[in-house]
Amino acid sequence: MAITDIKTFAHLTEADIETLGQELDTIRRNVELSLGERDAKYIRRVIRAQRVLEAAGRATLFASRNRWAWLGGTALLSVAKIIENMELGHNISHGQWDWMNDPEIHSTTWEWDMTGASAQWKTAHNYSHHTYTNILDMDEDLGFGILRMTRDEEWKPINLAQPVANLVLAALFEWGIALHDLSAVKEQQGVDPKDWFSEPNKEFWRKAGKQVVKDFVIYPALTGPAWKSTLKANATANLVRNLWAYAVIFCGHFPDGAQKFTEEQFENETQGEWYLRQMLGSANFEAGPAMALMSGNLSFQIEHHLFPDIPSNRYAEVSVKVKELCDKYDLPYTTGSIAKQYLLAFRTIHKLALPDQWLKRTSDDAPETSSERKFAGVTLPPLPSMPSLQDGQEWLAEHNWTGVDPVTGERRGLRSAMQEAKIALKEKARHEKEVLREAKLSLQEKARHEKALLTEKAGRRRSLKDILRRSR
Repeated sequence: MAITDIKTFAHLTEADIETLGQELDTIRRNVELSLGERDAKYIRRVIRAQRVLEAAGRATLFASRNRWAWLGGTALLSVAKIIENMELGHNISHGQWDWMNDPEIHSTTWEWDMTGASAQWKTAHNYSHHTYTNILDMDEDLGFGILRMTRDEEWKPINLAQPVANLVLAALFEWGIALHDLSAVKEQQGVDPKDWFSEPNKEFWRKAGKQVVKDFVIYPALTGPAWKSTLKANATANLVRNLWAYAVIFCGHFPDGAQKFTEEQFENETQGEWYLRQMLGSANFEAGPAMALMSGNLSFQIEHHLFPDIPSNRYAEVSVKVKELCDKYDLPYTTGSIAKQYLLAFRTIHKLALPDQWLKRTSDDAPETSSERKFAGVTLPPLPSMPSLQDGQEWLAEHNWTGVDPVTGERRGLRSAMQEAKIALKEKARHEKEVLREAKLSLQEKARHEKALLTEKAGRRRSLKDILRRSR
C-alpha cells in the first residue's frame, strides 16, 4: 500500500523533519526577500518573446498554402502556445508574479490560451492538487480519474483500456484537464452533475466556446484563401502543445520514486511533513535553459511542489539548496532524463492496466508504489555461503547495513535504506535460487540413487531367474 507514516518511510525523526521544514522555510524567505527588477525583466521578456512568436506564426500562415510556410508557421505557433501554456499561464495562475502588483500578469486577471477556464483550474489544481499531492482519494490529479497509477487503487476491467485512454488523454490534454477541473469544481461546490445549466457548466462552455471560435473560425477566416491550411495548422499546434504539456506533467508526477500516500498520513501532518511529502511525491527531469523554459521550469517539479508560488526562474538556484538538504538528510532526489522519466510512467500505465495477480511485485515493494512496509522485516536469510552468524554479520558490515555510516558516522536515511533493501532483495533472490538449485541437486541425487537401487533389484531378479532356469 501507499505510505501511511512518512517519518518511518523517510527514516527521519520528528525533530529531523521539523528542522528540515525550518530550513526550507529559510530558502523560501531568502528568495522572497531577493525578488526584484531582475525577475520582473525576466517575465516581461518571456511575454514579449511569446507574443512575437505567435504574431510571426499567424503572419506566416497567411501563406500557408505553401508547404514550407505552413511548416514554419505551425512550428512558430506551436512554440508560442507551449510557452504561453507552461511558463506563462501555469505559473502566473499560481500567483508567482503577484508580488509585482501588475494587473496584466496577476493570478486574478490572467486567462490562458486553453480550453478550460483559469478560475476552475486554479480551484482544482492550486488548491486540491498542491495541498493533497499524491494522497489517495484526495488528490484528483492522481491518474486524472481515468488512469490507474497505483496498486492501491482497485483494479477494474475498464483498466484494460488504459493504454488507449492514455493516448486519447495525451492528444486531447487541454480538454481532459478542462473537464477534469470542471468535475472537481462541481464536486467541491456540491453541484448536481445533471444540472446542465449550473454556473460551473456555463463558465466552462463560455471559455471552451471562445477557444474553439478563435482557433477554428476567426483565425482561419482571416487568412482568406488559406483558411483550410490555417485550420490544419491551428489544430496541429494545439496537438503539439497538448502532447508536450502531457509529457511534462507525467514526467513530474508518475515515474518511479514519485511516492503515493494515504489519508492516515495527512490527518495530523505538520508543515515539515507537508514539505517532505512534496519532495518524495514529485520527480524532476534534466533540462537545459531552453527546455526548462518550454516546460515552464517544471523540469524542477520537486522545487515547484515545495514552493508553487515562487517565480519559476528561481527554481534552478533553489534546486541546488534542495539537493544539499537531500544529501544532509540522506533523502532521494528523484531525477533523470525526460525520456527515462516518461518511459517509467509509460511502463506503469501499461503495467497497471493488468490485474494485480498477473504482476510479479507486491504493492509494498513495487517500483511505482513504495511504503514503509517495504523495509519491514527486510533481513538477510542464512545463505549457503554464510554457515555461521558471525559470517553473516561480517557480510552486513561489509555492505554498510548498519544504521550509521562506519566511516563518517553520519545518519543513514531513506536513500541508504532503499539501496540496502535493494541489496537485501537481491541477496534473498540469490538465496532462494541457491536453495532451489540445492533442492534440484538433492532430487537428482535421490533419483539417481533410486534408479541405482531399481537397477540392482532388477539385476538380482534376473540372476534369480537364471539360477531357477539352470536348476530345472
